[in-house]
This record gives sequence, structure tokens and C-alpha cells, in this order.
Amino acid sequence: MQGAQMPNQRMKVTVLGAGSWGTTVAALASRKNDATLWGRDEALMREINDDHKNSKYLADYDLPKRLRGTSDLEAAVRNAQVLVVGVPSHAFRATLEAAKPFVHPWIPIVTLTKGLEADSMLRMTEVIKDVLPGRPVAALTGPNLAKEIMAGQAAASVIATPDLEVAEALQRVFQSGLFRVYINHDVIGCEMGGALKNVIAIAAGMAEGLSVGDNTRSAVIARGLAELTRLGEAMGGEAATFAGLAGLGDLVATCVSKQSRNRYVGEQLGKGRPLQDILDEMNMVAEGVKTVASVMQLGEQYGVDLPIANEVHKVITGEIIGDRAYRGLFAMQAGHEAEPG
Repeated sequence: MQGAQMPNQRMKVTVLGAGSWGTTVAALASRKNDATLWGRDEALMREINDDHKNSKYLADYDLPKRLRGTSDLEAAVRNAQVLVVGVPSHAFRATLEAAKPFVHPWIPIVTLTKGLEADSMLRMTEVIKDVLPGRPVAALTGPNLAKEIMAGQAAASVIATPDLEVAEALQRVFQSGLFRVYINHDVIGCEMGGALKNVIAIAAGMAEGLSVGDNTRSAVIARGLAELTRLGEAMGGEAATFAGLAGLGDLVATCVSKQSRNRYVGEQLGKGRPLQDILDEMNMVAEGVKTVASVMQLGEQYGVDLPIANEVHKVITGEIIGDRAYRGLFAMQAGHEAEPG
């Protein structure tokens, strides 16, 4: 990574994806770097430049005046020294393919997206390597609720990449004020923690919608952590990662916060609303809805039993409704706590 030995150098950072988290990361990066935010909505990009607002996703927060927005992908990417990708998983590959002609060969690519590619079941760093090979690749992940960070509240994240020199350089790019960034070499664990917790958050949201109580919700979160840890370890992740920010930390935030899109989807499903009606009213993607099918395929591939994800999958596909999912889970025979179920 050019500039890895120059911690005080301002970097040219481009973020693709002007949703709440992409905008927040761009705002954080702009404090110490020259940051550009790309989005398809020309009117929204003009608003970011003229009014320093993103009224679609972060209406109550002012953006740094130095942050620049553009809907021109070539202009956004061609001078970038760090490229950050925060578009939803279903648009991730297509966005990278479109940007590919303009991406310099040496720059690091960082994913913000917590999901899996639907057909291939690839993690987002794997998609980056497939489309843009030969570049350093990292994932920025953790319990990061955008609005709290924009409000100046303390938060912590993880930059995951096997090259710790690159990790330290990226750490300096994103760490700012009360936003702390830790480094981690376990990319698989960090990415799978981020993807799998969205599925568990839907289950926790269903508990909220069914008003089954905090004891039940706590049990779902704890058993969900065990479930995502089993699958993550089977795929090559490390147990310690799932007990850290990218695992337990992100899981708790996503399962309990009213800002969580996946928890909201689960809550509304628990109240008996049709999935499509819920999704139609949302202006942001709940990744867990798309991820759960890939999670079930991975569970089968690696021979890992995933009872909570299985019940969520049945609800998402319309096979059962939320209250039946909970009756099914708690009708299971309880064995040793280290076992599934």
C-alpha cells in the first residue's frame, strides 16, 4: 500500500455507496483525508455538495463540508488511493465490475458490506479478489450504528486483513476521535460474524414482535452466537473473533437496537406482516433477508446444524409464520449447551 509508511499523509479515499453507513464512513475518512462519496442519485450528490446533508439516509446530521459527492463513477474512482465499497451485497459485484477500468492496480479495497453473494456464497472480500485481483483487500466491520457515530458517540470497529502493515495503514485512515479501529488478521471470522449476525437479528426481532419477553430474546442471542461461531469456525474463522467486536459486539447491537434494519424486519414478521410489505416500505437493505438462504447452503456444505437460521429461513420463504418458528425452536430437546439446538 503506497503511503503505509507515511502516517501523516492525506490519502484520497473514495467510498462507493451513499447509504447511511457508506456516508458515515466517508464522513469519518474526510476528517483526515480527501474523501469522495459516490452514489447513483445525482440529486442526492448535489445535496451533499451544496447543503452538506444526506436527507435520504441521515436527515438529522450535518456532513463535513470537505466531503465531496459525485454520481460519476470514473471521477470518483480514478484518483482513489483507498477504495471503500459499501453497496448492498446484491449490487456488489456489478459495482466493482463497473469501477474496474478506473481502479489503480496497487490500491487497497475495503468492504463495508455484511453479507454473502447469493449464487456463489462468496464473502465480499472474495468477490473483490475475483473482480479486482492482486490488490490488498480488507473488511471494516463491527457494532457500528451509523446514526450514533454521526451523533459523536463512541464506537469501535475492526479492520480485518491478513497483512497487518496494510491493516495499520488503514487503521490510521478510518480512526477518528471517538471512533476506534482495531486490527484483526482473521478475515473469515470477521466477515462471517458480520453476515451471520443479520440472520440472528431477524430472529431476535421476531421475539420482539411476538412480545415473548427478554428472557427468550436473550436465549436467542446467546444460542445464535453459538450457532454463528460453529459455522464460522467450520469455514476457517477463529473462535476468539466471534467473542469480539465483529462477532458478539455486532450481534448484540444488531439484535437490540431500534436502528437495526434486520431486527426491524424480524419484529414486523413477528407481528404477522407479509415480508414484501415490510421490504417495500424500507429505503435501505436488510442483508439478513438475502443472506439466510446462503447461510443454510453453507451449513449443509460444512455439516453444521443451524436451527435458528433454519427457522428464520422458513419464515422468510413463507413456509411458516413467526410464532411457529419460536414454538419449533423451544420444542427441541435441550442437550449439552455446546451442542446445537
